[in-house]
Amino acid sequence: MSDLPQPDEPTIGRLVHDASRDISALVKKEIELAKSELKVSFQAGGTGIGLFAVAAFLVLLSIVMFSFFLAYLIHWNGDGLALQWAYLIVFGFYVLVAVILALLGVRSVKRVRGPERAIAQAQEAKAAIGRRSPR
Repeated sequence: MSDLPQPDEPTIGRLVHDASRDISALVKKEIELAKSELKVSFQAGGTGIGLFAVAAFLVLLSIVMFSFFLAYLIHWNGDGLALQWAYLIVFGFYVLVAVILALLGVRSVKRVRGPERAIAQAQEAKAAIGRRSPR
């Protein structure tokens, strides 16, 4: 038997060339597939964001309508408080809720700390490197 390739058998160089060409084509096709999937995902995401925006707008309108409802409920066709006082009570309620939420937010923000352990480890590493480096 001869170690020389037969004329109809491909050489190793030819096989490597064909394999690299096929892998390149496969990678290009995978990239095209990923692009098309991302396009569909971004379209769905954009639609979802738009729907959330509309829902938030409708909730805002609902809060306004609920505010009028509360004021007229307190007024109760003239049998309750005067309408201007009813509106003032509703306004005060919203201010109170806003103050409570702001205080909770400030308290939550004050709990935020930097990455203290990571900073300490970085300073230790810096000190260790500084001791080893010749000056």
